[in-house]
Amino acid sequence: METIQIKYFTDKIEKLSYIGGKSDWIDLRAAQTVHLKAGEFCLIPLGVAMKLPKGYEAHIVPRSSTFKNFGIIQTNHYGVIDETYCGDQDQWYFPAYALRDTKIERNDRICQFRIMEHQPALTFEQVPALLDENRGGIGSTGLQ
Repeated sequence: METIQIKYFTDKIEKLSYIGGKSDWIDLRAAQTVHLKAGEFCLIPLGVAMKLPKGYEAHIVPRSSTFKNFGIIQTNHYGVIDETYCGDQDQWYFPAYALRDTKIERNDRICQFRIMEHQPALTFEQVPALLDENRGGIGSTGLQ
């Protein structure tokens, strides 16, 4: 089991924890109350910085209810924080774009993360054909 060092920038948010065996994703919370008008962008502070072990990265995505509850989307749609972003002031943020006027309260759960090992080194070999059945279309959709 790996140990992750964490710094909290506020004592006004709940500490990180797993959700009772339901998922291995961990919720992150807004560290301050944010008011956004439709069309506005904001980096919402998440109130934490972490020192990830060498060879690991955090994948950050919105919670499934984030858009429904707050009308915001994550502008990069998928955030990656690697182990080099580990300084004492390297607070994590959620880049939010509001599609309606909204208010996010401090301590609201707005996104989630998981820690993953880096992808192994890969090489790519160019071939004239993949010699697999032609399923037709785009991916498995069958669209032409």
